[in-house]
Amino acid sequence: MQVQDAAQQALQRMGVSGQQPALPAQSLLQLWQQALADSADLPSFTCLGQTLSYAQIDLLADRAAAYFSHQFNLQAGDRIAVQLPNLLQYPVIVIAAWKLGLVIVNTNPMYTHRELVHQFNDSGAKAVVVLDQFYDTLAAALPETDIQHVVVTRAIDLLPQPKKSILTALTKILGKRPALPVSGFTPFPELVAASEQSDYPLHSPSLDEICALQYTGGTTGVSKGVMLTQSSIMHNIAQALEMVNVGEQSIENFTVVSPLPLYHIYAYMLSMGLIPAIRGHSLLIPDPRNISAFVGAIKKVKFEIFCGLNSLFVALLQDKAFQKLDFSELKNTLSGGMALMESVANDWQQLTGCVVSEGYGMTEASPVISMNPSGFEKIGTAGIPIPGTDIKVIDENGVEQKVGGVGELCVRGSQVMKGYWQREAQTAEVIVDGWLHTGDIVTVDEEGYIKIVDRLKDMIIVSGFNVYPNELEQALTQHPQVLECAAIGVADDKAGEVVKMFVVASEASLTEAQVIEFCRSTMAGYKVPKFVEFRDDLPKTNVGKVLRKELKAQEQAKI
Repeated sequence: MQVQDAAQQALQRMGVSGQQPALPAQSLLQLWQQALADSADLPSFTCLGQTLSYAQIDLLADRAAAYFSHQFNLQAGDRIAVQLPNLLQYPVIVIAAWKLGLVIVNTNPMYTHRELVHQFNDSGAKAVVVLDQFYDTLAAALPETDIQHVVVTRAIDLLPQPKKSILTALTKILGKRPALPVSGFTPFPELVAASEQSDYPLHSPSLDEICALQYTGGTTGVSKGVMLTQSSIMHNIAQALEMVNVGEQSIENFTVVSPLPLYHIYAYMLSMGLIPAIRGHSLLIPDPRNISAFVGAIKKVKFEIFCGLNSLFVALLQDKAFQKLDFSELKNTLSGGMALMESVANDWQQLTGCVVSEGYGMTEASPVISMNPSGFEKIGTAGIPIPGTDIKVIDENGVEQKVGGVGELCVRGSQVMKGYWQREAQTAEVIVDGWLHTGDIVTVDEEGYIKIVDRLKDMIIVSGFNVYPNELEQALTQHPQVLECAAIGVADDKAGEVVKMFVVASEASLTEAQVIEFCRSTMAGYKVPKFVEFRDDLPKTNVGKVLRKELKAQEQAKI
């Protein structure tokens, strides 16, 4: 049996058509406007104890759009970088950008100077919105970019009084309020203050317009901008809606715990697309690593959907306060971004009474490719291809494999990206004859469920974030005492994988601590090696290419 036939039969068993479902709207902005029209007073986003309705978020977005238009002269097609954690400011900025037809460039707040310069220059971003605690790194990078406008926000900017004043005083006392210069940027409160200039040219996007440049790495180590269009994201929202509404279940008006960072495509599509489509309520968690604050934020809330990934589930399951929460309303637990350990899934179900539905996707697919629908979960698999998605599995010679065969997963569907920004050659390498080559080795069983076997590429996934060895190696070889290096991923119970770096040093005095410190100064924290091993040489092919697979095999042999 062909894998596509197995997938189609699986959808039929669930009562779902395999065809691409109709779009709920013609753009993300129109989807938001529909929610605003019929659900204006419903809660939209909650963060740090403050809840804003759809109407309140929209009013602030209108003011920000007017400011962007009149003060910054930003116009449709211009790129705006959003360098924020999960705060109420995030949807305000993004929806303002939609109203003007700006292209969102989601930027990890933890990026280093080097990473920011590349992403801003590659995207051609004209403006950036940043949280105050990350301003210093941004300011150092700005002279090397063409960024013209900077907006700085504090976490408390959208909180009501007296909470705002109390937290302001507290952060000053604790020395946690970053010092900012007196000029050189626009404070967020000025952006959303009531103004006489409240009008702006409301953009009406076409389906084929690029609405986001979502950066991802690659085997070359160069981070590439994935061109996501209104069409690709809207089709993916429609596909996902079909899968989450399987059977008699309706998720209308559900409250969703959203700890995954909105700058990640999985959380972006969910919180800015899927949740407005169901007129839902997104409970934003700014720092999911702070487990006590996380639990404190959700303990008094009745939530029906919980979104997470393996490393987060592990941390929460170990927390005594989390164990005491009321999970009686929890209907769906969604997992994506990294492999879900079976033991973790079992522990979660035992505690919460809710089965974890694991899914699979990639940035280049906007991002969802497959899901485990509620009531049809198969633990240990990435689920069934979502409606409107064709799949095939090919071996190293391009020969299509049948059910049970092992090979690279290729995907075709309306959710596939337009291509890589200004990189036609690399686009042609991954989209061949309309098929997106995922780089993941999979097998598909007779019931249509996909199981990830291995990665064709050497990508490392640390707590759901893609880490690319070439990028790390290129950064570390800038160290004057490093001759050669190679990065691999090694298994970790909490993060799924962590980075191990093999180093050939020019001087014996170089230490593991010095290597790690150098890496910390040039790359985001999750990319920094957890382990460093010094070698006299590295295994290579006869043409001098380092054999990472051999290093990985040596590492696995130690287990």
